[in-house]
Amino acid sequence: MSRWTTNDIPPQRGRSVVVTGTGGLGFQDALALARAGAEVIIAGRNPSKGAAAVAAIRKEVSNADVCFEAVDLASLSSIAAFGERLRADRTSLDLLINNAAVMTPPRRKVTADGFELQFGTNFLGPFALTALLMPALERAESPRVTTVSSGAANMGMKRINFDDLQWETTYAPWKAYCQSKLADLMFSLELGRRCAAAGIRLLSNAAHPGYARTNLQTSGPGRPQNRLEKIMASFMSHDAAHGALPTLRAATALDVASGSYVAPSRLFQLKGEPVLVQVPKPARDETAARTLWEVSRKLTGVAFAGLS
Repeated sequence: MSRWTTNDIPPQRGRSVVVTGTGGLGFQDALALARAGAEVIIAGRNPSKGAAAVAAIRKEVSNADVCFEAVDLASLSSIAAFGERLRADRTSLDLLINNAAVMTPPRRKVTADGFELQFGTNFLGPFALTALLMPALERAESPRVTTVSSGAANMGMKRINFDDLQWETTYAPWKAYCQSKLADLMFSLELGRRCAAAGIRLLSNAAHPGYARTNLQTSGPGRPQNRLEKIMASFMSHDAAHGALPTLRAATALDVASGSYVAPSRLFQLKGEPVLVQVPKPARDETAARTLWEVSRKLTGVAFAGLS
């Protein structure tokens, strides 16, 4: 089987895309999609980084249709404002890539709405954003939502801890990150199931980048890489451009279905070519996924019209 690369991305001209995150994987996603002809909206919380990302893409792709929009996934009011602006600006949206994340702050922090930072930013923020953009997505011809999970979804947490979702009792940075990424994967599957049951033509799938060298590891909130991670990164990781390939395949390829999961092919899915892989067992718990959906709806106050 031939290797899947950005050259395999189908033409994207006429398609509109929102990618969350201004650097690392999000930047590589935006760059590749702009090259393929898509109209790309880079959504992030830092306007200066957003402007730099737009400038860098325009330097690489002279005719790129790309812009930046401010949104902070750690703030429900910011997400609501972004959703309102986007709905006012356009009638439809073809693709949403839920990519932006934070990783393992050493001390427990909370979002503007009081959620534990990783659970709030990595999962509840994308949950609310997807709900608010659903009307625009539903009006597209072949809409797709690709949510970036992680191999961590199958490490450290074998189930969602509904008794302490916000890690108020005992905060464990790595376990909190794992739970947020497990929640992302469960959400992706549940969204696909609910859309299928409601007769909505939206493809929802997930990807994980493997061990990609991005600023998620190197400049997290107060958490530099430790010595072991630096040693491991030298031979067990790949760069951001390769780390973005699973997401790009999930987001664009015609051979992926709703509920699919794309990940690197080698070294226990740490690096390699983007291939379809089995969804880990913890994420296949449909009862837990339904509970997570309802809890998230109540926490965010945001509902998916027609998908209750």
